[in-house]
Amino acid sequence: MSRSSALEGHHRDPSGPSGLRPDSSQRSRSSLDHHPVEDITMDMFYKPHTLSILIMSISAIVIMAFVRSEQGDYRSNIFAGLCGVVFFFLIISALAFPNGPFTRPHPILWRIVFGMSVLYLLMVQFFIQQDYETIRSLIVWFDPMMANYTIDTEKEYGADCWDVTFDRIYAHLDWFAFGHYWGWGMKALIIRHYGICWSISIMWELTEMVFGHLLPNFYECWWDNLCLDVLLCNGLGIFTGMQVVRYFEMREHQWESIKNIPTRSGKIKRALLQFTPESFSSARWLDPSCSWMRLIAVAQFTLMWQMVELNTFFVKHIFPMPVQHPICVARILVMGLMAAPATRQYYTYITDKECDRLGSQVWVFIAIAMSELIFHIKFGLDFFSNTQISKMLIWVVLNIVISCSGLYVSTLIYKWRFQNEPSYDKIHLNHPPDSPSRNTRSQVKDVGSLSGSLRQRKPLED
Repeated sequence: MSRSSALEGHHRDPSGPSGLRPDSSQRSRSSLDHHPVEDITMDMFYKPHTLSILIMSISAIVIMAFVRSEQGDYRSNIFAGLCGVVFFFLIISALAFPNGPFTRPHPILWRIVFGMSVLYLLMVQFFIQQDYETIRSLIVWFDPMMANYTIDTEKEYGADCWDVTFDRIYAHLDWFAFGHYWGWGMKALIIRHYGICWSISIMWELTEMVFGHLLPNFYECWWDNLCLDVLLCNGLGIFTGMQVVRYFEMREHQWESIKNIPTRSGKIKRALLQFTPESFSSARWLDPSCSWMRLIAVAQFTLMWQMVELNTFFVKHIFPMPVQHPICVARILVMGLMAAPATRQYYTYITDKECDRLGSQVWVFIAIAMSELIFHIKFGLDFFSNTQISKMLIWVVLNIVISCSGLYVSTLIYKWRFQNEPSYDKIHLNHPPDSPSRNTRSQVKDVGSLSGSLRQRKPLED
């Protein structure tokens, strides 16, 4: 095998070197972790450039080793060393890790995201083996202002709930409210299903009510929970996200090389469109004829969202930090980036019968969520000692009931709106994976968005 073909293994034809097409399960696994880049016209941006990257990396080492002053505070030296470790790990990630399910704006971005997830998982494993004082001292070393910070200084939302005035309601529309709206818009773009999004939204408000005895700032007034959070911020965010989903689903994705566009404005527009999805298909988390195992898998997905969200608040209470602290914000951003390919791979695993294993990114994502939970339980034994078991049992039952009810209602809406539509399983049997009609426009409509338009039946892509 030539050097160029070995280095460009991420972009080779999935048919293999001998010209024999792999079976359907192999193609499914290949698309899951190594989604190919199709119709490459700008070869320069998709060649490995390994030697150039190596030279630039060595040059960076020389500059940092001989130009940077080491006479300052030891903190700056340790921080510079950590930055060097992270830098080289992400460089290796960009060169060696798989593309994952997405290729826009460039596969290297999603390889780096995967590298960040692996690095974060390793960091959590390291912290699990430490003691509380060591981790607390590391946080104070990173930010000395956290030495005297206490949770009591945070804003309270659950006092004088029946004193409802316009000024008070307006005061609650702070940047956290915008965070609710923006966050749920992004979740809708990732999940692409009204029923699941609304189930998670309602479940989270119940989670705040149940865990209020552990996390005091979870206590909110009834009008804050119901009106501002569920209906206004979360509801508008879900609606906005699903409208964007519907817009991309109904577009014709026909891409032209930037080389063939004559005008400068056209080239600029094409360059900006590189940051939009290459293709976009409706998500069918549920089908009226799917098995009960699919329902359990989707319910597990909704519960996993609850655990990831709870971990965000556990860490800032066990190791007191404000929610806007850079550590908390960085974790939220990284987990948000990781959630996109992880959700895509989990969706493929539970809906594609030819996919027989979890994708690498969803595996790492679940490992991170479970590791964070273990980390919080280990260092928060005093914190969790006040847990009211009866409330926890009620919380588990309510989560199961709401998740199953939301999915059941979605299925009923589907049956009511599309009574004459064939199920996906029947279409799958009539049009095998190798059939050309599988990629044509079929009359399969989305359970989640319920837009009623004809869509292309392809796997959920970026």
